[in-house]
Amino acid sequence: MASGGRKKDQRRGARERLLAERETQERRRRLRGRLLVGGALAAALVIAAGVGIYASRSAGSGAGSEAGGKPFVRPAHTAGEDGVVVPYGREDAKDVVSVWLDPRCPFCAGVETGLGPTFKERAAAGDYRVEYHFATFLDGALGGKGSKRALNALGAAVNESPEKFMDYLQVLYGNHPEKESDDTFGSTATLLDLADRVPGLRNPGFDKAVKELTYMPWVDRVSKAFYGSGKKGTPVVEVNGKEVDVLTGKGLETVTPEAFGRLVAANPKP
Repeated sequence: MASGGRKKDQRRGARERLLAERETQERRRRLRGRLLVGGALAAALVIAAGVGIYASRSAGSGAGSEAGGKPFVRPAHTAGEDGVVVPYGREDAKDVVSVWLDPRCPFCAGVETGLGPTFKERAAAGDYRVEYHFATFLDGALGGKGSKRALNALGAAVNESPEKFMDYLQVLYGNHPEKESDDTFGSTATLLDLADRVPGLRNPGFDKAVKELTYMPWVDRVSKAFYGSGKKGTPVVEVNGKEVDVLTGKGLETVTPEAFGRLVAANPKP
C-alpha cells in the first residue's frame, strides 16, 4: 500500500512537472508573439541602434517628405493639439479607451478587426470614449509610403464624420496586406477603391484630399506625437491610462468583446 502510494505520488509529480513545463513553454511562445506585436518592433527597430530613432527623424516635413510645402490643414472632428487624436464617443464618457496603431502593422489589424466593432458599438452607447493615436514608423523602417498615405486618407474620412472614419478604419484593416513589408496602402487608387465600401464617403472633397495628400502635414504631426508619447511600438491599448493586453498570443487573435468589457471594468479612472 505504502509502495503503491509512493508510485502514485511519483506519477502525480511527473504529471505536474510536465504541466508546469508546458505552461512555461506557452508563456515563452506568447512572449515571442508579444515581441512581434510592435509591428516589426522586434524585427526592425533593432537595426542600427533602433529604427524608431530613424523613423522619428524622417517623420517631419523635410526633404523627401510628401508634406513638404503643403499648408497645415487640421481635419474636422479631431482633438488635442493640432488635432493629433481622433476621438469617437461622448466627451463626458466615464471611461477612455486609448488605441495606438500603425496602418501597416498586421497586429494592429488584428486588434481593429477583432475589437474595432466593439469599440464603435460601446462608444456609441456611451460606455466609454475611444481615442485613436497613430504611428507611421513602418514607412521609415521598411520603406514605402503606405502608413502615411493611409493615415492621410483616414484624416480625409474623419473630416467627413467620426462615423465614416470608424467605418473606413474597419475597411482598411479588413483588407490589410498579410505582410507589413507589402506597401499596398501606398497606392492612393487602392485607398479610394476601399473607400467605395463606406456608404457616402466618396465625394469630390474626400477624393481630392486623398489624391493630393492634403492632410500630410497633419500626418507628420500625428507621427511626431507618437514618438513623443514614449510608446515603443504598436498596437497599444490603454484603459484610463493603464495598458491592457488584448492579444492572446495566438497569432493576431484578440480577447473576446466580453473579456475586453471586463478589462474596462477592472481599470476604472483613478
